[in-house]
Amino acid sequence: MDALGRIKGWINGVTEIGLALLALAIVAAILVGSQLPFFGGVIANIMAAVKGLGEGGLVGLITVAIILWLFTGRKVA
Repeated sequence: MDALGRIKGWINGVTEIGLALLALAIVAAILVGSQLPFFGGVIANIMAAVKGLGEGGLVGLITVAIILWLFTGRKVA
């Protein structure tokens, strides 16, 4: 059981880092523009994902609900 707890903690840590990098990419893209080498297309990708979910109708709404359920209780930066 201790190994499972360690793996879960490691996955949670990697997820926290990913969310922090996503927040950094959004802020950097807004401040500097879309010409950043690594973070340039993040806002376009988010907009495309939101558009795709919006066009999905009920399936998109269910997908958003599942994503929110997965991230409930997580700390962001």
